[in-house]
Amino acid sequence: MNEYHKNNTFFVTGTDTDVGKTISCKALLQAANKHKLTTLAYKPIAAGCELTADGLRNEDALILQKNSSIAVSYDALNPISFAQPIAPHIAAEVENRPIQSHLITQGFQALQKLNADLLIIEGAGGWRLPLNDKEMLSDWVIAQNLAVILVVGMKLGCLNHAILTYETIINDGLTVVGWIANQVQAEMPFYEHNLQLLSTKIKAPMIAEIPFLNNIHQVDLAQFVNFPLK
Repeated sequence: MNEYHKNNTFFVTGTDTDVGKTISCKALLQAANKHKLTTLAYKPIAAGCELTADGLRNEDALILQKNSSIAVSYDALNPISFAQPIAPHIAAEVENRPIQSHLITQGFQALQKLNADLLIIEGAGGWRLPLNDKEMLSDWVIAQNLAVILVVGMKLGCLNHAILTYETIINDGLTVVGWIANQVQAEMPFYEHNLQLLSTKIKAPMIAEIPFLNNIHQVDLAQFVNFPLK
């Protein structure tokens, strides 16, 4: 195992939906790839998929697949997918396909056997994502005792969302090993002030700072990651 980290598996969550979890995962994968580490990603649940000749495909999951150095089938990377871009538990109800947490575990265990130097698991939505009326995705993360990376979408209101999410993860008994500042607005008033406050409230290193980029899908994001992760 490379000395890059003691724990090679990280769960990436966000302060909300559309805050840049996939972009952040891509940045981490690209940074690890550049340092000659083997990488793998897992997006157990995706809502908002296009029907193709090969079946349902999610754009974010395809990005993760493309940037992983270990090749796996799409279904291995994204075992639970829904067509409508709505809350997964609602999509599951509409399609009469309940989300079963044991399937998430099975997919995860299969990828673990590939022994990647870095395994990134991308969540869906925010930390408290319902799987059904009884379970949250966070329950699964807690059961697996995973280290967490928090993505903060830098915009007005992010302070409350970030602090509450961080405190909740800690209260759930897990470790936040780092956080990522992802600029989702071209210009955020008092950006540096917000960044400084978050750095004092989140007791973990900022492992990446990703600027707002119009051509973000064409940019090598590894340059924005503080590597190696600790």
